[in-house]
Amino acid sequence: MLTVHHLETSRSQRILWLLEELAVPYDIRLYRRDPVSRLAPAALKRIHPLGKSPVVTDGDTVVAESGAIIEYLVERFGAQAPTELADLEPARGTPEHRECRFWMHYAEGSLMNWLVMKLVFDTVPRQPMPFFVRPIARALCGKVQQKLIHPNVQTALAFMEAHLAQHPWFAGGHLTMADFQMSFAVEAALARGGKQAAWPHLVAYRQRIQARPAYQRALDKGGPVLMQA
Repeated sequence: MLTVHHLETSRSQRILWLLEELAVPYDIRLYRRDPVSRLAPAALKRIHPLGKSPVVTDGDTVVAESGAIIEYLVERFGAQAPTELADLEPARGTPEHRECRFWMHYAEGSLMNWLVMKLVFDTVPRQPMPFFVRPIARALCGKVQQKLIHPNVQTALAFMEAHLAQHPWFAGGHLTMADFQMSFAVEAALARGGKQAAWPHLVAYRQRIQARPAYQRALDKGGPVLMQA
């Protein structure tokens, strides 16, 4: 049986959501973060050399990286998907397929870089350090946030907001692979991007995915999506 090696509060939650939508039987092997460092445990390196999550094992096949896993699962099980999910991978050569491909890459290729940086620079000033260093760390992190991170996060939020003002899903009128890949990034962007009232279409999108029964089942099995800064 297919096994999801699931790290709590991580990107692997979107893999559970996809499997629930596809109604594919699977096992979850849950890994807990280190309570101090919040890093993944070393045990994950026994599954994949990078020691990261998500990782899926399917017999002798080991697949890492969210985008690759999503594509693998859709190739392997997409034919058995309910009619509503018939467009998980839009027909090649169509505008919907190009949109799907773009958002599949944008999620981790551009957007998550800034969101991870924001999480890190939010966290650093609160880490243990000599008292005389803390004001320097706070000032330095604040300046990087102001000059570099915040403008790029706001640009990304505005970009997604404008797109979702015209489309119910990221690749058009139907749920596709792109929505599973983007789901974690949307959650993180809204959590770290300031006042959510400024992004009504993103908030509505998040509500649409969270309202899906399969998404709720994934949460029940895998736990919360985001960890606190």
